[in-house]
Amino acid sequence: MEPRPSVIQTRLSNVKRVIAVASGKGGVGKSMLASTLALSLSKKGKKVGLLDLDLYGPSSHLILGFSPDGFPDEEHGIIPQQVEDIKFMSLVYFSEDKPGAFRGDDVTNIILELLAITRWDTLDYLILDLPPGIGDETLDVISYIPQAEFLVVTTPSKVAFGAVEKLLKILLEGNHTILGVVENMVQNSNDFISKELAKLKVKHLGVLPYDQSIEGAIGHPKKLYSTKFAKNVDALIKQI
Repeated sequence: MEPRPSVIQTRLSNVKRVIAVASGKGGVGKSMLASTLALSLSKKGKKVGLLDLDLYGPSSHLILGFSPDGFPDEEHGIIPQQVEDIKFMSLVYFSEDKPGAFRGDDVTNIILELLAITRWDTLDYLILDLPPGIGDETLDVISYIPQAEFLVVTTPSKVAFGAVEKLLKILLEGNHTILGVVENMVQNSNDFISKELAKLKVKHLGVLPYDQSIEGAIGHPKKLYSTKFAKNVDALIKQI
């Protein structure tokens, strides 16, 4: 019998809330939201962890301006490195930011191992940056971290929401907690997303307008935290 799922729950026993930032579609700003959310919560004095579970394109370390140098220290498990008062762990430590080919069982084993060996200790929030789509990483989180609360990201695009809707239906069918959906990178507001969410009876958490200053703030946490985007994320926190 696989022992690691029970070990994972032991590792998370002192984590008050696990928030999984997810999307059925890539390119919607999910990692930017996850990283900024972690940064904003830490600035409010919360104990925060950030776990980047994207094996093929981890980017949270780039957004926060952190270059992983070797593997983190070990003492009764892996000790996450500190980035801007955030306990940070990423699958980039396994991939070494190099191209890699991983199949289903490989992905699941890597995620299980990472979740089972990482020492989060006491946290108010653990933010999970999930990869886009409904692949092994997302399904593993659903399976092994049933207490995860899902913060789903879309853009106003009908194409993007078509993929996001599939993820929402899977979460709804499994009775998983959905905090709501954030509409990101909005330039021209309309009510398409809010109407579609109303049909699903899923909360529309609001709109994050497109912010041209974001690109220049990547890799500079202080600069990122001063953007309009971060201020809007701060307002979003009140709803979750």
